[in-house]
Amino acid sequence: MKDIIILGSTGSIGTQTLDVIREFSDQFRVKGLSAGRNISLLREQVRTYQPEFVCIQTESDYHLLKEEFPNTTLFFGSAGLNEIAQVTCDLLVVAIVGTTALKATEIGIKSGSPIGLACKEVLVTAGDIFMPLAKERNVPILPIDSEHAAIKQCLAGIGEDTKQISKLILTASGGPFFKTDPSLLHSITPEDALKHPNWDMGSKISIDSATLMNKGLEVIEAHHLFSVPYDQIDVVVHPTSIVHSMVEFTDGTLLAQMGSPDMRFPIQYALSYPKKWENPWPKTSLTSCGALEFFEPNITAFPLLKLAFDMGIQGGNAPAIMNAANESAVSLFLSKKIRFTDIHTTILSALERFPIQHNLSLDDLIHCDKEVKEKILYDYH
Repeated sequence: MKDIIILGSTGSIGTQTLDVIREFSDQFRVKGLSAGRNISLLREQVRTYQPEFVCIQTESDYHLLKEEFPNTTLFFGSAGLNEIAQVTCDLLVVAIVGTTALKATEIGIKSGSPIGLACKEVLVTAGDIFMPLAKERNVPILPIDSEHAAIKQCLAGIGEDTKQISKLILTASGGPFFKTDPSLLHSITPEDALKHPNWDMGSKISIDSATLMNKGLEVIEAHHLFSVPYDQIDVVVHPTSIVHSMVEFTDGTLLAQMGSPDMRFPIQYALSYPKKWENPWPKTSLTSCGALEFFEPNITAFPLLKLAFDMGIQGGNAPAIMNAANESAVSLFLSKKIRFTDIHTTILSALERFPIQHNLSLDDLIHCDKEVKEKILYDYH
């Protein structure tokens, strides 16, 4: 039995991870769960999976859970998140959107727990710190993003030998506005942007997908995960999301990993790595999945993709500033305080206001992240 701890158990990835665990209940045991404010769903999860450790965001919810589950070790707040991350397990699934789990991820690595990473912002902000630390501690970081899980599977045959890689090719669905007239993008509503054509994702990732920032963040994450320079990473738009990503090798051949757009496949791969187990998820029918078409992304209409490449190349805290500004801008857009196209200008403004620095500590990057978000939200208060 593998012991699993899930940070972010009530979110999209967290609930689907529990779906996989339920299907393979003879292989996995839920050792710990953490959640934000969805106490009702967390209650159901605790009753169903009976974890030893549970963390909730607020102290008031902590006391409510304490009354209902007196035999469970409970934590709350950011300190509690760090406490539960310190509990050793066979896989610590980091599925909290944004940078909230930065410190907890560091603690998990230092505790020796393999990391199942579903939060790309962790490596975008602090990949230069986490990847060397994981290598030093011999701790695997297993990607749960479908694109990076696809690349990892494509590289299995060469033992992830980067010398044999010519290019990593990330596929993007293009989001809901791939064919929209660019002159109409300023009038897009949050309701429009949340209607992703293929994937069932949370609101923040759905907006990032609509702006192509999600793919930009994945480019930076791929750079860190696979130690491949940015000029060997490419993005193509693939509207049907059947090919999850590809690798071009030095001999000119390509390997593609394909499957239905269902997050349970990459989640299962992280949980069962390196093995593949039979499951009941719907399989891909090549005769009915539609045309496998690929297009160049429109970086004029969706400039955040190129911006992510540029900030990744610049390095230091540039990706952290960009990411923090994006989190704030997406929040402002979802609350209808800015327009869809203002997400880009908000990020550019932040990059002009904050100095780019290198060789920062994790605490420095966490402070930078917090400062950027506070100043942007203050501007629109």
